Amino acid sequence: MLSMALAALDGTIVSTAVPQIVGDLGGFSVFSWLFSGYLLAVTVTLPVYGKLSDTFGRKPVLVAGIILFVIGSLLCATAWNMAALIAFRVVQGLGGGALQGTVQTVAADLYPLKERPKIQAKLSTVWATSSVAGPALGGLFAGYLDWRWIFLINLPVGAIALWLIVRHLHEPHREPKTGTSRVDWEGALAVFATGALLLTALVQGGVAWPWVSLPSLSFFGAAAVLAATTVVIERRAAEPIIPGWVWRRRTIASVNLALGALGLLMVAPTVFVPTYAQSVLGLGPIAAGFVLSTMTLSWPVSAALSNRVYNRIGFRLTAITGISFAFLALLAFPFLPFPGSAWQPALIMLLLGGALGLFQLPLIIGVQSTVGWSERGTATASILFCRQVGQSVGAAVFGAVANGVLAARLANAPGLPSDVDEISHTLENASALTTQTADYLRRAVDAAVDDVFLGAAGAAAIALLILVFVAPKRFPVIQEQDKSDS
Repeated sequence: MLSMALAALDGTIVSTAVPQIVGDLGGFSVFSWLFSGYLLAVTVTLPVYGKLSDTFGRKPVLVAGIILFVIGSLLCATAWNMAALIAFRVVQGLGGGALQGTVQTVAADLYPLKERPKIQAKLSTVWATSSVAGPALGGLFAGYLDWRWIFLINLPVGAIALWLIVRHLHEPHREPKTGTSRVDWEGALAVFATGALLLTALVQGGVAWPWVSLPSLSFFGAAAVLAATTVVIERRAAEPIIPGWVWRRRTIASVNLALGALGLLMVAPTVFVPTYAQSVLGLGPIAAGFVLSTMTLSWPVSAALSNRVYNRIGFRLTAITGISFAFLALLAFPFLPFPGSAWQPALIMLLLGGALGLFQLPLIIGVQSTVGWSERGTATASILFCRQVGQSVGAAVFGAVANGVLAARLANAPGLPSDVDEISHTLENASALTTQTADYLRRAVDAAVDDVFLGAAGAAAIALLILVFVAPKRFPVIQEQDKSDS
C-alpha cells in the first residue's frame, strides 16, 4: 500500500502546485508535460515490467521501481528549470510503471481468490485517499513551504516502503523455466518507442498543433511504422515482452478491450466534473473536489463487496451489472437541471463509483485467476496498459469534443473565450461580466460537458457489448494451491 501510495499521491499532489512551479521555473507553455511526460513513462513501461516480473520475480522489480521513483523525486526537487523538471518527471514515471503493475500482481500472488477483493479494495482506498489528500498537501506545501516538498515527501515514504518490502516480502521458491530465460530487450525498446510516439501524438494533438497537420500526421505515421516493426520483433522473440497469447486468449483479450473503454470513459468525471462544478455551479476548488471525491469513496466500498456478487453469478455477469449501472449514471448527467445543485452531480458520481467498483475489480481478479504465476505479471500489465492507453485516447477525443462544442456555441459571441481553461478563468472574475454574458458562458460549458458525458456513456456501451458478445460466459479459473508458504 505504501508503494502504491507513491504513484497514487504523485498524480494528485502536483496539480495544485503548478502556479508556484511555473512562477519559480517559468515554462508555462509546456507545463502540461509535467503530467504528460509522467503518464507516457508509466504507460509504455507497464508491459516491460510485467514481463520482467514474470522472468525474475516481483520483489526485484518492485525494489528497482521504488528506488528509481525515489531518485526521480529527488531529482525533481533539485530541478533548475522546467525542461529539467519534465525530464526528471519522466524518470519518476519509469519507476511508477513498476509500482502500478507489480503491486497488483503481488496482491494476486499472496492472496487466494476469496481474499483478493479485500486486499484490492485496500489498494483502491490508497487511490481514494490520495485523490482527497493530494491536492490539500500540494496546496499546503506550495503555499506555506516550497513546491519542492511535494517531491521530497516521497523520500521518507519510499524509504519505509522499500524497507518493509526488502524485510517482509518473501516470494516462494519456484523452479526456473526450462531453457535460458532471455529478456527481449529489442522488443522492450520497440514497445517503449511505439507507445511514446503514439501517446505523444494523442496528448499533443489539438493542443500543440492541429489534428490534421504535418507534426500530427508525422507522429501517427511513425507510430504505425514502429507498431508494425514491434509485431515483427515480437513474433521472432523467444520470450516476447507482449506475447501473442495475451490477445489469443478470449478472456484476456476481452478484458483488455473492456478496460480500454473504462480508461476512455474515466476522462469525463476526472477531467470535466471539476470544471463543471466550478464554471457551471460556481463552486470553489475545494467544494468542486468534493463533488468528484464521492466517486472515489464509493468505488473501494463497492469493490470490497464485489466478491459476494461474483461468487454467486460469476466475474462476467458482475462486470456486466456494474458497467450497465455506470452507463445509466453517465447517461443521466446530461439531464441534470441548469444550473442545479451540487448534490445532484455528487450523487451521480457516488453511483458511478459504486458501479465501476463492480465492473473493474472482478475483471482484474478474473484475469489473474486464469493464469499461473509465470504469466500473471504479463497479464496484469496488459490490462493496466490498455486502461492507460484508453485514458490517453479519451483525453484527446473528449478534449476535442468539448472544444468543438464551445467553439460552436461561442462562434457568434465575439470577444469571449473559446476553450475550457479560458472560460473557467473568465468565470472566476464573473463580477466583470454582465449577468447575461456570465449565464451564456455557463450554459456553453454545461453543453460541452453534457456532450462529453454522452460520449463517455457511449464508451460504457462499448464495454458492455464487449462483455456480452466477446467475453466467455465463464472465466477458466485455475485451481489454486495452498499459499500458506507465501
